[in-house]
Amino acid sequence: MAFDLPRGELIPLFSEGEYEVEGRMPYSSNATLLVTVTSGEKSHKAIYKPGDGERPLWDFPDGLYKREVAMFRLADQLSWDVIPPTALAKGPFGWGSVQAFVNADFSQHYFTIKEAGLATADLHRLCVLDLIANNTDRKSGHCLLGVDGHVYGIDHGLAFHQQWKLRTVMWDYVGQDIPDDMLSDIERFVEEGPHEALTKLLNIFEVDAMKTRAKAVLTEAKFPEDETEGHRWPWPLV
Repeated sequence: MAFDLPRGELIPLFSEGEYEVEGRMPYSSNATLLVTVTSGEKSHKAIYKPGDGERPLWDFPDGLYKREVAMFRLADQLSWDVIPPTALAKGPFGWGSVQAFVNADFSQHYFTIKEAGLATADLHRLCVLDLIANNTDRKSGHCLLGVDGHVYGIDHGLAFHQQWKLRTVMWDYVGQDIPDDMLSDIERFVEEGPHEALTKLLNIFEVDAMKTRAKAVLTEAKFPEDETEGHRWPWPLV
């Protein structure tokens, strides 16, 4: 299993449990802590990103942790299980995002997963999810191959900007048709509109831009193309 508890039990655990900090994750520009969250006999490791540990950015407002939660809620509304369960919770260093730690093969990343032909449906969903969410930082290493054979995307603090800022390594599907089942999910999302649980994490301009991108994806019905000749790739790639 990619998670040590049923997915449905993780959000309540993160909201109500007690936190023990195990250590700081390396190579992170903001405070990113490995924690164990426990409630009674239930416990699970998680990645906790407190808002007070963020470095200010000129082009994104404070509160990047809310965007981590927003990405999970967007994927959840689409019924795409490609983002680890992520809660808005108050941990030992204040409010932040708490995301279930994935039991994964950490030697794998997007490039190796794609080359091996694994979890193609999950990769398709992540690619389109990034398009709707305007993810500015989809590195190869942000795609984890869980021990259950599914792929999970992580690190979404730089998403949902109202200005078009997509940067991703996932350009292998350019021009291909988006599968019909995914288009049906997007059509439902467009008709329903984003749920309040999602919209309250973003400002009105970001919500409007997200809805516009979802409609555009539904109309185009094809995977995106980098029209900038390479400027829409993140760095480093992995």
